[in-house]
Amino acid sequence: MPKGSPELTRARKEEIINACEALYQTMGFKEITMKDISAATSFTRTSIYNYFQTKEEIFLALLQREYALWIADLQAMMAENDALTIEAFADKFARTMEKRAQLLKIMSMNHYDMETGSRPERLAEFKTVYGKSLQTVRGCLEKYFPEMSQEEKQGFLYTFFPFMFGIYPYTFVTEKQRAAMEQAGVNYVFQSIYEITYNCVKRLLGGEK
Repeated sequence: MPKGSPELTRARKEEIINACEALYQTMGFKEITMKDISAATSFTRTSIYNYFQTKEEIFLALLQREYALWIADLQAMMAENDALTIEAFADKFARTMEKRAQLLKIMSMNHYDMETGSRPERLAEFKTVYGKSLQTVRGCLEKYFPEMSQEEKQGFLYTFFPFMFGIYPYTFVTEKQRAAMEQAGVNYVFQSIYEITYNCVKRLLGGEK
């Protein structure tokens, strides 16, 4: 790590992550190179290696930031609402999720590659934030549904978090995929991130279908 203030280090990392995020809007994970990311920043490719050794580490940092933003939204929801019904909780929870399309996209498309291509210390940093997201969702359940048993809360977590990996593919479909489903006779019903999350959370909490 180069010498410099913590503020400069954070700013440099953010610039690299932002460049990667911008490229990901129009390019695929496999297409993006460190050279591309460098060209979108104000410094050289060599400088990037002072902060991230691989492209996968940059994407992992982007995913980590997305989780941190989701956690902040969940914490704000708990601070603003003393009590919520199942329907109201499912609504507000789904609203936090629909803001995190980037998180869902990275998870479903590139999660395994990012983890295998990152150093253990970078992976540990990510897992710390991921673990905090689990704790925060559990905190939501404890606050709004105190009647739930520990097993029920654990069941919610072990169902919803794996479910998150499938949200993006079901809510973002290309024209090529649509055409293929029509040709195959698949009756695809489009749902937004909000709709699919709301329905899942409501059912997991025992709300009416």
